[in-house]
Amino acid sequence: MALGWKVHGDGRKLSPGEVVKPDERLSWPRMVGFGAQHVIAMFGATFVFPLVMGLDANLAVMMSGVATIIFLLIVKGRIPSYVGSSASFVGAVVAIRAAGGGDGTVTGALLAVGVVLGLAGLAIHLLGVRIIHRVFPPIVTGGVVMLIGFGMAYVAADVYWPQDPWVALITMVATFVFIGVFRGFLGRIGVLLGLVFGFALSWLWDRTGGMITAPGGDGKVTEHFRVNFDAVAQADWIGLPTLHGPVFEVSAIVLVLPVVIALIAENVGHVKAVGEMTGADVDAYMGRAVMADGVGTVVSTAVGGPATTTYAENIGVMAATRVYSTAAYYVAAVIAILFGLCPKFGALVAATPGGVLGGVTTILYGMIGLLGAKIWIENRVDLNDPVNLVPVGAGIICAIGPVAFPMTGTFALSGIALGTIVLLAGYHGLRALHRD
Repeated sequence: MALGWKVHGDGRKLSPGEVVKPDERLSWPRMVGFGAQHVIAMFGATFVFPLVMGLDANLAVMMSGVATIIFLLIVKGRIPSYVGSSASFVGAVVAIRAAGGGDGTVTGALLAVGVVLGLAGLAIHLLGVRIIHRVFPPIVTGGVVMLIGFGMAYVAADVYWPQDPWVALITMVATFVFIGVFRGFLGRIGVLLGLVFGFALSWLWDRTGGMITAPGGDGKVTEHFRVNFDAVAQADWIGLPTLHGPVFEVSAIVLVLPVVIALIAENVGHVKAVGEMTGADVDAYMGRAVMADGVGTVVSTAVGGPATTTYAENIGVMAATRVYSTAAYYVAAVIAILFGLCPKFGALVAATPGGVLGGVTTILYGMIGLLGAKIWIENRVDLNDPVNLVPVGAGIICAIGPVAFPMTGTFALSGIALGTIVLLAGYHGLRALHRD
């Protein structure tokens, strides 16, 4: 099943304990709402990471929609997931820039990673899922899911929350209510409601309380309004993003290739998390998912966009809504493509205040992390065994820190990438010594 969905129930509501499966949908107006919620959830990271890497953010948003459609087609609609700009490459790209590499050199290196990732996915698909089970047993997949969620905590705590702590707190509490108290469709789009509420609250606070003195998105403390529509006013309604071709330099490619390990683990962790939520056996599609991410990266970087990856933020949205329909992701992908072609709408979403994002991402990242614990519980993982406990604990702390390990004078493995490698290498190393 790639396209075509059965209507769930009456198409309007879910009974207690029910979920909307990947091959099902609710009414189309409701699916548009869910799709919009997924766009909002991914937009911050998909828009911000390319900016940090010096790439065209509007192109990144547009290519995230293209890559998502490619992903859904390759996995035959079995794994609901959004594919957006990857944060794993930020450190490596900064290092390439520091060495004098331009946009073409950056995207050429990322394209090479996409090729390797796609070939790795093909190998997993052909050799069978047993290789994944050997490399990523439940203790590892649960740990990877956990460190992916908790490893993003610093984004909420250090980047978004300090921009407006009161708005972040009130938005978080309001989102609690929307998700936990509201019933039916309103409860399912609780994250979107939380974002809209926080946006409106910020605007009203500007009108009544004036400017705030706080850090902005760049970390600099200034006096400014929480909501700034200047970029929206200046942006065109219709416009093509800037395209450019890749340039292949061996030194740059070698610098980013180690990130492939983290991407494979990240993909496997995300797919396992989706499988746990949907109650479906997705093992047979694991190789397809990794390969699809590689293909999406190749397509995106070929025209000047960033590398892509499956998005934890959207897994958090699914966990909150219990709507796993791939129809919502097709809607989100189309909206993202239109956003990429309409700078004004992109600027409007990008105007979401940091405090609002702080309140919402605190919930989403925490829910993702706890999905890792769910994998451990359901697979009866023994955390009394030091072979399980020690490397997983170390990996999670490396991700949460985030801990950085310098590889060169300008590049360090850090955060989720370092935590994943520590977890994988530590677990399998200890397991091998334990057998001896």
